[in-house]
Amino acid sequence: MTWSGWGDPTLRPGLSPRAEAHLARWIGPLERHTPPVALEDVRTSPSRLDDTTRAALTAIVGQEGVRDDHRTRVEHAGGKSYPDLLRRRRGDAVAAPDAIVYPRSHDEVAAVLEQAVESGIAVVPFGGGTSVVGGVEPERGPFDSLIALDLSHMDRLVDIDEESLLATFEPGMRGPEAEAALRRRGYTLGHFPQSYVYASIGGYVATRSAGQASSGYGRIDEKVHAVRLATPAGELSFGRAPATAAGPDLRHAVVGSEGLLGVITEATLRVHHAPEQEVHEAWAAPSFAAGAEVLRELVQSDAAPDVCRLSDEDETRVFLQQTEGLKGSGFRGYLKLRGYGEGCLVILGWSGRSDGIALRRAAATRILREHGLLRLGAKPGEAWAHGRFSGPYLRDDLMDRGVFVETLETSTTWSRIPTLYTAVRDALTDTLTGLGTPPIVMCHISHVYESGCSLYFTWIARQDVGRELEQWQAAKQAAGDAIIGAGGTITHHHAVGTDHRRWMTDEVGSLGVAMLRSLKDTLDPTGILNPGKLLPDPDAG
Repeated sequence: MTWSGWGDPTLRPGLSPRAEAHLARWIGPLERHTPPVALEDVRTSPSRLDDTTRAALTAIVGQEGVRDDHRTRVEHAGGKSYPDLLRRRRGDAVAAPDAIVYPRSHDEVAAVLEQAVESGIAVVPFGGGTSVVGGVEPERGPFDSLIALDLSHMDRLVDIDEESLLATFEPGMRGPEAEAALRRRGYTLGHFPQSYVYASIGGYVATRSAGQASSGYGRIDEKVHAVRLATPAGELSFGRAPATAAGPDLRHAVVGSEGLLGVITEATLRVHHAPEQEVHEAWAAPSFAAGAEVLRELVQSDAAPDVCRLSDEDETRVFLQQTEGLKGSGFRGYLKLRGYGEGCLVILGWSGRSDGIALRRAAATRILREHGLLRLGAKPGEAWAHGRFSGPYLRDDLMDRGVFVETLETSTTWSRIPTLYTAVRDALTDTLTGLGTPPIVMCHISHVYESGCSLYFTWIARQDVGRELEQWQAAKQAAGDAIIGAGGTITHHHAVGTDHRRWMTDEVGSLGVAMLRSLKDTLDPTGILNPGKLLPDPDAG
């Protein structure tokens, strides 16, 4: 990926003229020009890795396995969060790792960790680098030196147990490569987060990821059968059977551990037979509340499609303006004529055998019609499916124009969804308006469960020039406090990283934090692994 944004910059879709005009009406003309500095102008600090430690690491992974050139250090100076990109685009990568180390096996990972303990250097495990919550920030903690442990050379499909529908992967295998390897054998992982093109298998597991088809295929934590972990204290390996009563399931101490306890070196995941057919279609609900009620009935009636996505009125409006080939004003006029106001877009998707899809669609259609939803056909559904991994590129385009654009996600029970939705929207709107930058706040539901669902918010505002990071911090603080106050989780699938750790005590309680610290102390007693993530600052009270 490019160091200054998302993915391959030649693939940017760009804002459509309609979408640009629409945004300008809401937040003002997009006239500022704020491109990133040139790569050679990005500032880094001199590497602090001493020659003795570098030689020891080189002896483990080879001469080509240790790099400290300018580009590689800048590319590993954080993930893809708004603050990460803002700093690098301005030319600030002074916290970049002192070197990047590329192991090729579990044994090499273990040896690197042993050397890091001996040399007293911090280690940040690095997969696809797609974290949007500061999960791969190069924070040194008490250590003078830091290396990024880039797992991209550990990218094999190790084994497929076809009888058991299990596949074992190395952690650096990226989503498309994993899917292609499985499809050649007639299988699919069925895990498609928005970061799919660049995220890694190890990253999926370490952050408790959820894919866009999670209502059918399940979240990654539901797929993990076994994990192998290299830790400073030794090797851990969990998962010998599909179910067990041998105490707490320790696999789930690894899933979501964000590189604090060890480095995932293998993950065995449940896979599925590759689908014979995939279908996406769109419906319209008269309101966000009405659409949420339909999704609740679908999942509680065991009729939920694999993809269940409901956009609120504002997100629907922006989607229709941005999507080429769909006349947004025509759709809105059609909806108003049918008594649906501006309408809320519902995207549904099914994967599997064609006969099974027909039966499942019929069951869902019956519920949708009973609730009075309006069928819009396949075109909007196909448009969403075609562009579903391109959203982060639009953020780059907006940042080039001096626009503040950010996301957050949460979830709660169905009964609390209206309160949580209103609380977060109001917190963001009031905070940013008070700073003189009134936002557009959009939301969608994209993961549904019998007991509740996710809420995924996107907001867009003009940047507070000269105070961009303070503007982000104010919005993040207000939204996080609103989430906790309304009974939501501080993160549904983006993980904790640095951005959410201040709310971890609210999330799991002080005793829960103490449990996590005890695990950390047992597996990483010197604290070299990913300092500053997940656990709240002990000095913060």
